[in-house]
Amino acid sequence: MFAVTILGNNSAIPAYGRMPTAQVVTLNDQQFLIDCGEGTQMQLAKYKIRKSKINHIFISHLHGDHYFGLIGLITSMGLLNRENDLHIYAPAGIEQIIQLQLQVANITLPFSLFFHVLHTEGILINENKFSVECFTVQHSIECWGFIFREKKAPRKIDKEKAVQYQIPAAFYNQLKEGLDYVTKEGLIINNKDVTTTNIPARSYAYCADTKYFEELIPKVKDVNVLYHETTYLKDFEEKAILRFHSTTHQAANIAKQCNAHKLLIGHFSSKYENLDQFLTEAKEVFKSTELAIEGVCYNIL
Repeated sequence: MFAVTILGNNSAIPAYGRMPTAQVVTLNDQQFLIDCGEGTQMQLAKYKIRKSKINHIFISHLHGDHYFGLIGLITSMGLLNRENDLHIYAPAGIEQIIQLQLQVANITLPFSLFFHVLHTEGILINENKFSVECFTVQHSIECWGFIFREKKAPRKIDKEKAVQYQIPAAFYNQLKEGLDYVTKEGLIINNKDVTTTNIPARSYAYCADTKYFEELIPKVKDVNVLYHETTYLKDFEEKAILRFHSTTHQAANIAKQCNAHKLLIGHFSSKYENLDQFLTEAKEVFKSTELAIEGVCYNIL
């Protein structure tokens, strides 16, 4: 499974039942939290996402609506006797903030807390089946986006045929990479006789808070799902520029130019109660757009 669940889709101030930014990415048996606005742990409980499954938290920047829920979540994990390590990836300063909060409350956590300072674009996690990388965006303070990528071998094994040709399981990884199998007698088993083309690896890009920033396009080229903020409707472009945010048309233009399969829009300003116009305007430029609605789980396809 590869999907993203929206926990919060509003901007700085909670309004109309919408919470500040937070998302959970599910990738196979892993779950990752992106940003942790106020009330995130309540949203996790509401949408039945287990805190204990989250071992990696990514904080895009140090505006409160993206991390004010972090100390509450960490403290609750401690009260629940969590034992697994917790890794936090964030701009410099987050460790000092969290450690001070723990210190003044005289809290000793029953698990190890590791802080990873974001300072260079590139790979943060590199495992056999997935990777996570970070990239810079353009906001009023240092701000980072994140890309989650599947890893898939180019070929998929037809196990029935592989057994039929008596190919040992120890050779299966080579089959996945497209190699032919040679028997002890020198007979060549063509790879295409025992494998099929694997489905392409999928990717999800989270662009955090950013003004219209065309340098972003090559960084998120061809992603399956692109999350891009749309704090304002198209008529508020000047205000968006001033506050280092984006409009519906600007987000849709990025999605169109980077050849994303789908665009998710969120981080809506509290000045808007109804979100229908956001979807209408974004679709004028990029038809494959959806609103990032709280509680909805979007498959990465």
